[in-house]
Formats: sequence, structure tokens, C-alpha cells
Amino acid sequence: MRKYLVIGTGGVGGCIAGFLALAGKPVTCIARGKHLEAIRQNGLHLKSDLKGEHFLPVEACTSEEFHDKADVIFVCVKGYSVDSIKDLLKRASKPDTLVIPILNVYGTGPRIGRSVPGVNVLDGCIYIVGFVSGEGEISQMGTIFRLVYGARPEQGIDKKQLDEIAEELRSCGMKVDVSDDINRDTFIKWAFISAMACTGAYFDVPMGAVQQPGEVRDLFIGLSRESAEIGEKSGVIFPEDPVTYNLKVIDKLAPASTASMQKDLARGHESEIQGLLFNMIDLGERLGVDMPTYRIVEKKFMKYRKS
Repeated sequence: MRKYLVIGTGGVGGCIAGFLALAGKPVTCIARGKHLEAIRQNGLHLKSDLKGEHFLPVEACTSEEFHDKADVIFVCVKGYSVDSIKDLLKRASKPDTLVIPILNVYGTGPRIGRSVPGVNVLDGCIYIVGFVSGEGEISQMGTIFRLVYGARPEQGIDKKQLDEIAEELRSCGMKVDVSDDINRDTFIKWAFISAMACTGAYFDVPMGAVQQPGEVRDLFIGLSRESAEIGEKSGVIFPEDPVTYNLKVIDKLAPASTASMQKDLARGHESEIQGLLFNMIDLGERLGVDMPTYRIVEKKFMKYRKS
């Protein structure tokens, strides 16, 4: 039976670990602080619109305490923390271990891969509303739980291995797609979450406000149009109109949901605004894309830009 390791037991990692544990899969969670202690004492408390409420007895430890090997490693930390997990990835990987980063920022898989040569680092993304709702407690809202991952052509990973893992994950209640163009699919997710997070943070509203006609939805549409042009100039071939796609996804979200970047900004915590706002603007600049909507958002949050 495959052993799973989830690095970062926040909203995304906690949901993945919870669904795996509910299906009886061997899974270990990497967490820290009071969140870790609560999981150790009471189990992982999953409150899920898809699965109901459960206290799940999962293995949990700090990165320093983990000395086992895993078959599949999900990296679910924030983009600004990936450099801190290099030693863990090397220590936990076997020659055939697959590392699946599930981050919001485009290009994370190759970035991690360069830092841990010899480790099979794929790339991936996820569509889900999940968040830490208390110490040791993860809430999953709505009916969307879609995981996409894949190998880059030059990696030479056997697709049979990718498909077998996907089938196992599907049996746990996740919708899983093995991508034939993971660069395309991670860009599509980046563009969506960038528009979603920037809109929510700019107006300080939940997604229900984006689902209604008006200036909030118009900002989301403007950001989606500009990121679509960036994608096209980057060589991304979209399977459908990207603005229509973004609207379709946003309209399926729970109206009370918000992006993690928005939550972090509101709490004064470190956030992914560099990767979701400023990196998009920087790429657009390099490609000569006019970005009036992104500039509106940039002006409000300029104090967060890293030099």
C-alpha cells in the first residue's frame, strides 16, 4: 500500500490528508505548533461539505521528526516556504517517489525540482475551498475538489504510475485529472486564483459578491482578460475561452468562500500576494501586455511588493 506524506496541513493539505485517511490510506501530516499538537491529541478534525464531520487518527509530526520514506509526497505549503522543505524532500524520497506540489504560484514544480536534483518533482494544482478553521480543524466548503497533476515531457515519468495514483486518489473521493500539458493547466489555475484573490482582497468581499453583476465582477473579468493575454503570449493554448472558464469556476464556489491570500492579508500574516499579483504583472510587462486592471489592484497593495 502506498505511503502518502502531506507537507503543510493547512486548508489544502488538510483536505487531501483527511480524504486519504477516511479511505484508510497510510498518510502522515507535517504540521507545527498548536495545530500539530491538536492533531496529535484529537486527530485531524475534518468538517467537509462533501464528506461530513470526522476526527481522523492520522500520523502527524514536524518536518525534523519525519524519518520514513513516502511513495507520494504532496507539497502544500505556501510559495514563500518552499525553500524550507528541501531537506525533508530529499530525506523522504526514494528513487520512485513522486512529489506533487499543490501551490497557487506558477512554475513551482520546476523551481522545487531544481533545488532537489534526483527527486521526481512533478507539478500540480487544485480547485478547492479549504481552510484551517481551528487548531487541528480543517473546513472544506462547497462541492469542488479537483486535483490536477502531471509530469513535464522531459522528465520521462511512466504515465502508468501517474494513472495508478490518480485511480487511488479518486477512490478517496477526489476528482483527479492526469494532465497531458501541466504547464498549461498550472497557468490556468494561476490565472484563476490570481483574479479571484486579487478581486476578493481589493474589495474585501467573499466570492458571493463576485458572482453578482456589478463592479466586483467586472474587476474579476478584467483581471481574467489580462491574464489570458499573458498566457497566450506565453504560448499557452487554452482549451476554452479563459474568461468564460474563470466565470464558470467562480460561480460554482460557495458564496461565503474567500482566497487564502485575502484571509492572510486581513490578518496581517505573510501572504502569496507577490506570486499572485506582482509576479503576474512582472510577466505581463516582459511580454508587453497592457494591464490596466492589474494596475488598479497593484496601486492599492504596492506596500507588499518585494524588491
